[in-house]
Parts: sequence; C-alpha cells; structure tokens
Amino acid sequence: MNTYWGTAEAAWRWVLDQVHHDDGVWMPPSVGEELDLDDRDSMYRGVGGLAHVLAEIRLCRAWTDEEQHLADAIAEQIRAGIGTATDYMFFSGLVSAIGVLTALDAPGSGAAVARLLELSTPDGWAHEYFSPPRFVDGARALDLTLGTAGVLLAAVYAHRHGVERAEQLAAVAAEILLAEREETPTGLNWRMVPVRMAVVQREIPNFSHGLSGIATALALAGAEFARPDLVEAATAGAEHLVALGDTSDGGFRVQLRIPLLEDMERFSYGWCHGPTGTSLLWPALKRAGVAEVAGTPVMDWHSRGLHSIRVSGLPERRYPGFWDNDGRCCGTAGVGDRLLDAGEHTDFALHLADVVVERAIPDGSGVCWRFIEHKNDDPLLPAGLGWMQGAAGIAGFLFHAGRVAEGDTTAVPRMDTWWALR
Repeated sequence: MNTYWGTAEAAWRWVLDQVHHDDGVWMPPSVGEELDLDDRDSMYRGVGGLAHVLAEIRLCRAWTDEEQHLADAIAEQIRAGIGTATDYMFFSGLVSAIGVLTALDAPGSGAAVARLLELSTPDGWAHEYFSPPRFVDGARALDLTLGTAGVLLAAVYAHRHGVERAEQLAAVAAEILLAEREETPTGLNWRMVPVRMAVVQREIPNFSHGLSGIATALALAGAEFARPDLVEAATAGAEHLVALGDTSDGGFRVQLRIPLLEDMERFSYGWCHGPTGTSLLWPALKRAGVAEVAGTPVMDWHSRGLHSIRVSGLPERRYPGFWDNDGRCCGTAGVGDRLLDAGEHTDFALHLADVVVERAIPDGSGVCWRFIEHKNDDPLLPAGLGWMQGAAGIAGFLFHAGRVAEGDTTAVPRMDTWWALR
C-alpha cells in the first residue's frame, strides 16, 4: 500500500473509532467538543461528511461490513430528518442531504427537493442567522453555502440524477437570483445578502459566500436547463469578477473581502475564499458554452487562478496566520484535491499530499491533524474529525492522491466539483 493510502487508512480508522451508534449515528466535531445537534448530520462537521469519504474509498477498495453499516445508518438518519427540516443550506441542511444521499447512491433526494420547494419564499429561504441587528427582518442569503445559489446548485445536481421536481426548484432559485442582481459598469454583481436586506454592507466575492459561487451556479443551471438568460447573467458576473481581480502575481486572485477589515489578509487561497474555489467558475462557464470573459479564454482564467495558488507560498507556514490549516475548506487538502481534479500541477498536488502525511500526528488507533489559530492564547486547536475541517476530509484527499500516484486519475464527482473534473 502506498504512503498516501496508508496514512488515509490510519486517519479514517481514527475517525471511525470516534463514531457512535447510540441514539442514532454521530461523532463529536473535534476531540473534547460536545455534540451540537445542529451539526450531527451535517456535511461540514457531522456524519454526513463521512459519505464523501466512503465515496472516495469505493474507488480504492470494497467497503468493509463496518463501512456498509455506517453508510446505511447515515442514509437512514438523513432521510428521517428531511420531512421536518428547516435548515436548507449547503453544509448542514437539505442541500447537504442531497449531496450526502447522492454520494451514497441512496434514495431520498426527491423528498429533499420537495421540502425545499415547500420552504421557499419569493425572496429565498429563511434562516435565523440573517436577522437584526446586522440584517433587516426577513433577510435572505444569495450565496452558495448559506443561500439561494446553493439551492440552485443542488437542483442542478438532483436533476442530473433524475430527481423529480428538480427543474421546478431550479426555476424558483434562478428567478430569485436574477431579481437580486446588481448592475455595475463592469457587469453584474451579487453579494452574500442583498444591499436592501443588510445593515452592514460587505462583499465576500469568492466561491463560498459571493459572486464566484453564484455565477457558477447560474452557469451550470443555464447549461442544464437550456436557459441562455442564466448563462448571460453568469458571464456578466464573471466579467465583474475579473474587474475585481488582481493579476500582480502572474495569475488571478480576488480579494478576500471588500472592504478589508483591519488586520485581515488581503488574499486567501483555499476553497472558501480563494482561487481554489473560484477556479470552479471557469469550467462551469465552459460547460455553458462561454468561450471568453474580458477577451480571455475562460480556461486561461482557470489556469491563472491555479498559478496564483502555486506561487502563493503555501503550504509553508510563512508567518502567523498564513497557511495554518491542512483541511479542505481553507487548507492544504482542499487545494490539493482541486488540483488533482483539474489535472493541472499534479506534481504540486502530490507535494501537498506529502506535506499532509508529514504533518500527521499519531493518536491511539490512527492519525489526526491539529490546525493553528494564531490569535488564540492557546493557538493549537483540537483535532477535528469532519469532512471540511478534520481528519475525514484529509483522508479523502489522501485516498485520491493514492489513486493518482498509482496512475488512476478517476475522481469522485461531488455536488461542488462534478463539472470541473479532468
């Protein structure tokens, strides 16, 4: 077994040994942390995310009886909660459920689509987070991880898997996004929360919470449902994104936040707020038939974004606050997995896998990783278990790296990547 698979199996064993099957199936988000029931089924920190590790494992070897039992328990628990769910979001709600059930080849996505339609309002989907004093009463989010764009992305994914009413859900979400677009001199813009609904104005323009993710969802929906109006809107969003971007490093990157907060890094490089995630926009536009943005081929913008990652200095921890994370959301595993999916800079992606292996910490039956928050009095964070910020997600990356090292470039299609695989 190669080193990547060996470390992946050790990390996966460490996670499995902390999964409980009493009172449902659950695990703590990190070592020593109490379970928050809102996180129990989530893809971000809960057992839902383990479905994506299982999908990676299935391309490497057959599931064990323990893994089959886990997969069945996760699917059953996710399905059982759909009918009363009010959380709709990408990481923790009904959108997450569609991604998890699809990863497990399990039924139930149709019920999630129906529930999303039931919960929809003319302005989007309600969540208690978007409330006064930072937001006006009735505020709705538009972005991919917390808002309407995530619902649209899930509707496209569900439609591709033959789920009933998925096209209806996509139409509802798309019309909300079109209605909330902002006209700018350089194209169209969307914020996480529309200007009319936010007391504090901010833009977080990369994939997770802003323009890049919203334009990606619109482009994919335009391609899936033959909606040229959605493709046109996505292209105009990309034009504005380019106007916001920076090419001083020879590539393409977009500022983390506009305006920046005091002491905030100008650029991030991960899936959430950097060119790793934002690179997903360009193959979405290509899929929708868009050849150029701002006079440049769309896949050149894609390559430029990956170049910015390559020259950024990661994965070295160059100073406090720079690259203190090896997870998927904003760290090494997420960057490496995206490069493997794209088939660009594969040598660098495997170097990132080597670094992750070196940073593994033996613990009990396996290995884990601990990240750093340099602003804390005790900067060393507890070891996380989950998909986006813990050992499960890092194990998934290493299973993928192990396949590539063996010459197998097969990648797992997920709700946030299926259109951007080599």
